[in-house]
Amino acid sequence: VSSPTRASIQSGQYPARVGVIDFIPGHWRPFEEVIVPKNRTQYLPEEMVTIGEALKNAGYATGYFGKWHLGDDREHHPLNQGYDEANVGQGYYNVRFNPPREMNSPKRLSELLTDFGESFIEDNKDNPFFLFIAHYDVHVQLDADMDLIDKYLKKKRKDNYPSNAVYAAMIEHLDRSVGRIMHKLDEAGLSDNTIIVFFSDNGGLIGRFDKIPLLADSKLEGYKDSPLQYIASSNAPLRAEKGTVYEGGIREPLIVKWPAKIKKGGVNEALVTSVDFYPTLLEIAGAEKPKGQILDGKSLLPALLENTFDPERAIFWHYPVYHHDVPAGAVRKGDWKLIEKQVTGKVSLYNLRADISEAMDLAELYPEKTTELKTLLKNWQKEVQAEFPVLNPEFDETRRFEWGVHPDRR
Repeated sequence: VSSPTRASIQSGQYPARVGVIDFIPGHWRPFEEVIVPKNRTQYLPEEMVTIGEALKNAGYATGYFGKWHLGDDREHHPLNQGYDEANVGQGYYNVRFNPPREMNSPKRLSELLTDFGESFIEDNKDNPFFLFIAHYDVHVQLDADMDLIDKYLKKKRKDNYPSNAVYAAMIEHLDRSVGRIMHKLDEAGLSDNTIIVFFSDNGGLIGRFDKIPLLADSKLEGYKDSPLQYIASSNAPLRAEKGTVYEGGIREPLIVKWPAKIKKGGVNEALVTSVDFYPTLLEIAGAEKPKGQILDGKSLLPALLENTFDPERAIFWHYPVYHHDVPAGAVRKGDWKLIEKQVTGKVSLYNLRADISEAMDLAELYPEKTTELKTLLKNWQKEVQAEFPVLNPEFDETRRFEWGVHPDRR
């Protein structure tokens, strides 16, 4: 989810190693079966050399605009983490009607962030630069301009699919922003030798378990009798959603555009995770790795340029909290993926090439593969000093789904 992914991109380390294992400030259920570990830190550690700082040290101008979600205080702002320019907010909010106080503007936020990005490109077009735009679209609450919502309301809905016009309109707002940035690069004559990476922090949200409407109040009228006010999108054929270690929660879009080096239209099957962007961009920029800072990621340059990659590479997830599922960890190696539920210890094994929906548990049929992956996961958890849930003496079956923010994190 949001903060762990952002921490991994900025640090090149798995969230479990950084100590940001849940969104900041975190999700807490005081009466659940177990007490989940809280984030070891409520911000990105100041001593961490961010990807922005590493590129700044290599002579790049650096800019960060949008959702940061790695610390509220000024000392934890991107301006103190290696970025020359920054204008950011923190967690989610209604993207049109409650803009962050730092971004005092009547414009829609996606447009404003794009304005910042265009200005940054214009100011730095004659020198190397690193621009990070972190959009809030398409986070809940769902909201968009009415002309775009009307456009999608007129389209025929698909059967058995949550054709949410507000969500579709938000995606178009995001698409417009990407288009504007690409046009600005064209205008500046920089497109051919500029690398564009398009990525998401987590999988899609299917619905809310607590029945809080996902749409902004101003858009509820047309949906007040529709289940779509509680449904954002669909991850089909993937299982589950954000806040889980199933494919619906961790498989995101990744598009890389680099006309000078990468042939357009290619599809690559390399396993990629968010810790890989740091070493990849450092290698491309000729920047030095920060001394004393572990980088868990692998450079994607061979995969991007030559479509060569290690088919047996293992990648890991550690999400020891209640969010949209129970606490769990996962490892993937090649086509095989193992999930371990951390309360019961139950493990499941899937072959994703044959079963992308994770519908058929093969753990009993392939005990040797199950043992191999479980051992990999345990060794990795030990290496990154992962923390785990403990039994809750206050467990109450009748109140287990009550949730809020942990008192220590307020």
